[in-house]
Order: sequence, then structure tokens, then C-alpha cells
Amino acid sequence: MSDNGHMRVVEEPEFRWYHKLASILFAVFCFEVGVLLLVFPWMDSWEVNYFSSFSVEWKQIWASNYFRGALSGLGLLNIYISCAEVFRFRRFSA
Repeated sequence: MSDNGHMRVVEEPEFRWYHKLASILFAVFCFEVGVLLLVFPWMDSWEVNYFSSFSVEWKQIWASNYFRGALSGLGLLNIYISCAEVFRFRRFSA
């Protein structure tokens, strides 16, 4: 109730088609980046890149299992965000 004793009507937000499309594209993007970060650091082609050729220190960091695990953790976080966005997609339904 408001101060003057009347019920206040809360309007539902109006979602348009581009809101839905942006939500779907964001979820797909996060999922794809997540899978890439989860899988690619453990592939054989991970060692052959521009960054590992900077110096010996960079190569040691790049080849570290801890660094690879951290990137895989970021990948899991991206997959979680994409799943959360898919479950939030219900907000567009009537």
C-alpha cells in the first residue's frame, strides 16, 4: 500500500524480441567460450602458440598444470553462467 491507502500497481517489464535474442546469444557465447576454456588447455596443440614463445618463463607458466586448471575453472564458470542464463530465460514467458 502507498501512503494514501491505495494499492500500488507494479507493471511487468515489457520484453521485446531483441531482448530474447540477446539472451540466447549471450548463453550460447558463454557456453562456447566455457567449453573452449575447459577442453583446449589439455590438448596437444596448446603448446604451439604465440604466447609460449615469448620467453622461457612464459613457456613454463603456459605449460603449468595449475595454469591450465585455472583456465578450465574459468571454463566451468562460463558454462555455469550460460546455464543460469538459460534458466533465467523464463522471465520472458507470460
